[in-house]
Amino acid sequence: MNVLSATGEALVLIGTFFYFLSALGLIRMPDVYNRMQTSTKSATLGSLGVIIGTGLWAVGMGHSVAWIVQTVVVATFILLTNPISAHALIRGAYRSGIPLWNGSVVDKYGEHLKAKAEAAENEKNEGDGE
Repeated sequence: MNVLSATGEALVLIGTFFYFLSALGLIRMPDVYNRMQTSTKSATLGSLGVIIGTGLWAVGMGHSVAWIVQTVVVATFILLTNPISAHALIRGAYRSGIPLWNGSVVDKYGEHLKAKAEAAENEKNEGDGE
């Protein structure tokens, strides 16, 4: 076993650990927003570890260096799209009226929407007054 194989195996194990944390977060978190945040962050890290580790492991076992290029491309795609898709899903859940957990203290997005609605109302009232 060479250094690339050992590094690849270690990354796959680390990625698997993050997958486990993702599954645990889905079970333990109280509402959809916390579950989505927990699972997105740890699943992204888990995917990166497993994918890059697989590429290094394959090259260490004697396969083509193209494995690393392919796995880096896939890992980059996941790194860019996973958080964006999670944001879109959470925003859609919020706008469809799924309530926050009762223990939630801060709702910055709700404050933003309220301030935006008030600004639009003020602008409309100023336009009616002239």
